[in-house]
Amino acid sequence: MTRSNPGLRLLLCVLTIFLAISWNAVPADAQGTTTGTSGLPIPRFVSLKSDRVNVRVGPSREHAVAWTFVQSGLPVEIIQEFENWRRIRDWEGKVGWVFHSLLSGRRTALVTPWEKTNRTPLRARSKSDADIVAELEPFVLTSVTECAGGWCRVNGEQYDGWLDQTRLFGVYPDEVVED
Repeated sequence: MTRSNPGLRLLLCVLTIFLAISWNAVPADAQGTTTGTSGLPIPRFVSLKSDRVNVRVGPSREHAVAWTFVQSGLPVEIIQEFENWRRIRDWEGKVGWVFHSLLSGRRTALVTPWEKTNRTPLRARSKSDADIVAELEPFVLTSVTECAGGWCRVNGEQYDGWLDQTRLFGVYPDEVVED
């Protein structure tokens, strides 16, 4: 029969606690970003890769489907990771789990989905006094190619220009995005 060593038990307990804390997300900067199991920052924006994406109540195929997205390219925010599952939040604040392969790193945004009628001016340059080249309706889905200084360069099938960054869901305020 072997005898237990209390010192060894204490050391293993402390080591286990230390490893558990280390494996949890550790803040990467002052803005509260952490690193997920993928090695990428959390939170972060991504887009839906497929026209049909099931959002589940938990991180497995055994969990029930809470709702289904039916349009690819929509921006969602990853707020948590568990193995190959990503907990996402949509523009309405709804939260659920999506399998990682259904998401893309391609940056997209929705123009003012929180508004019903106000159009957003699309400018020729990243300045508030630049010429207006178009006005975009709420819920317009756009590609984001660059953000800096509070402005984002966006484009779609028939437009290309700069939007005030605060008018978009899919980028953080003052986030720098480089294509």
